[in-house]
Amino acid sequence: MSDVVVPEGGFWPAPEIPQPNIYPMEWRVETEKLAAIYEKSKRMVWNPADLPWDLLDPGDFTAEQRLGIMYWFSVLANFDASGPAVFARATIQAFEKHEEDPVRKCFFSITRDEMNHEECCQRTIARLWPGGPLDWQPSTDLERAAHNNIGWLYHNGGRYWNGYNAAVGKYSLAVLFTSFMMGEMAASTLFRGMASGTEHPLFSDMFHKIGRDESRHLQICMTILENEWPGLTDDVRGLITRQLRAGFVFLSMILWEPPEGFWELPPYFLHNHRVLMDHAREGGLGVLSYEEQADNWRLAMARVRAIVERWGIEFPAIPELDIDGVNVDVIDPEDIIPVF
Repeated sequence: MSDVVVPEGGFWPAPEIPQPNIYPMEWRVETEKLAAIYEKSKRMVWNPADLPWDLLDPGDFTAEQRLGIMYWFSVLANFDASGPAVFARATIQAFEKHEEDPVRKCFFSITRDEMNHEECCQRTIARLWPGGPLDWQPSTDLERAAHNNIGWLYHNGGRYWNGYNAAVGKYSLAVLFTSFMMGEMAASTLFRGMASGTEHPLFSDMFHKIGRDESRHLQICMTILENEWPGLTDDVRGLITRQLRAGFVFLSMILWEPPEGFWELPPYFLHNHRVLMDHAREGGLGVLSYEEQADNWRLAMARVRAIVERWGIEFPAIPELDIDGVNVDVIDPEDIIPVF
């Protein structure tokens, strides 16, 4: 029984596997820098359950402040709770398209990190407002406003998820990762500001850790884009310009305020959004002022602009921040690649 069977005429070749498919398996490495980033991500893993949750005492806040903080984390969850699913889908796509092994592993590391970020939203909301974001019955006008606003936010989130599902299969890594890069640049800017602005030790620890993750995600995006951007066609450059504008519109809900005429929101939404954000700010969460948020956005946009223009990609006009550039027509929200 020690001899193998060799059929007459030789072994039969296995059928070719229709693509896209995760088979045949392979572990090709072309970008050593990505492999090193993945190794770093394993060393930097942290557990949200280990944060000092006992320091977050609901009794330290007024009911309005608790509601405001719950609302802010519910807004954040519109983005961060989509992160695990967004990057899990991208991980599968990378396997199916047989991207090099470090790309697949880096996607996986971002998926894991985003699950941690979602858990932070989950734990904070559960501790301060049981049943949040939506599984509770409001009893005051302020509570009804918060509940209604969150419902409208998640309506829009569902629309963007539909857009992402359609986009991930048809867009190249250059387009997808320009959108991801926009989100990671904005996220690292947001959490740096929140970490320095919060008055609560739990949130300071949380935001520092999330900000560190987002900075590593940005490094992954930039490394992939350095491989993908050379040789871009004019059509792809134009598509990237549009996605940069779309990314600003999408992310402004958490980083600033939603631009008019794009999000599907009732006319009272923005006023009530500001009232609730004020309560979160008064609770010591570290929510930046309107002007501070605008300055942060301008800084993030300047960094993105410097990066993309090196590769001949035009930057879109952002009139809301008085940033000049190419005028981009409003596009269907379901054509936006969700980022964060």
